Amino acid sequence: FISIQAFPALLDLPQDLEVSGVSCGSRHTAVVTRGGELYTWGWGKYGQLGHGDITSSDQARRVEHLVAEGLRAEEVVCGPWTTYVRVLE
Repeated sequence: FISIQAFPALLDLPQDLEVSGVSCGSRHTAVVTRGGELYTWGWGKYGQLGHGDITSSDQARRVEHLVAEGLRAEEVVCGPWTTYVRVLE
C-alpha cells in the first residue's frame, strides 16, 4: 500500500542530510543531497525508484547503485513514470 496525498506532507529523512534538490513524478519523489546521494520513494511499479526492483515504498531509501558505482548525484528530474539523474564520476 502506498499513500497518495493531495496535500503537502513532512518528509522523514535522516537528520544529517541536507537536501539540495527535489523532484516529484506522478506517484514518486526523489531528492538529491548536498553529499551527492539520491533518495527515492513512492510508487515503483516501473522501476522508477532506481532500487533494482519494482517495489513501492512510503519511506525514502538511498539509491545504493549510485554509491556502489562511485557516482555522485548532482540533479534529479522525475517524469510520470521515470527518474532522470545527472551524476558525476
